Amino acid sequence: MTREAFEHNKVRNRLWVVADGVSAMEFLRKEGEHTDAPTPDLILLDLNLPRMDGREVLQALKVDESLRSIPVVVLTTSEAEEDVVRSYSLHANAYVTKPVDFDRFIDVVRQIDEFFVEVVRLPGR
Repeated sequence: MTREAFEHNKVRNRLWVVADGVSAMEFLRKEGEHTDAPTPDLILLDLNLPRMDGREVLQALKVDESLRSIPVVVLTTSEAEEDVVRSYSLHANAYVTKPVDFDRFIDVVRQIDEFFVEVVRLPGR
């Protein structure tokens, strides 16, 4: 769904998708099959990942000196207050609940892109 939203909005940034939290950390650390992976400017993180959930990924990111400055937007179906609180306590930069309506989801992805690409100044840019 995120890929479709990026394509629909003609988002200028490239999107890389991994299947689970372990693969996410390998991608970010450029390990295994991901040795040539780029360092992302922004991470859209689902909390409900297999093998290593998004909370564990977020925690690992923010303790890794080489990765902690990458902004992380938690983009998940969970509306649980405990997930919101925990995500921010683990230093997520934003928490967004995925809308179930595709048109609204497209709008949310566009707003995230506009904010982090056009409004915010990120390290290394």
